[in-house]
Amino acid sequence: MTPEEEGQLLALALRYGVSIPKLLVESALAGGAANAATHSLVRDDVLAELFRLHRVLAGLATNVNQMAKATNATGEVQAEMSVTLEAVRRLAFRIDDAVDALSEGPR
Repeated sequence: MTPEEEGQLLALALRYGVSIPKLLVESALAGGAANAATHSLVRDDVLAELFRLHRVLAGLATNVNQMAKATNATGEVQAEMSVTLEAVRRLAFRIDDAVDALSEGPR
């Protein structure tokens, strides 16, 4: 690579906020520097959403576990069970949407 080409790559990487290696890989896979940067930003946003969903899932799992223990101890289904299970279903759909967004790339 010539010094001029390296300078152009550095300028593009700085413009899109990615490293030169990431720019090259994403450019090759996504069809250009602008698409690479957009793809990278979308993926970063989706990954952040997946981490948020993971925290929500951990909280719901704790609730389900507590209700299961109470149900096992008393033999009575807890009143909150249907609401909590509906929250689990909604969360599962949100996770599916986030995974789909990762596989689709930029919108």
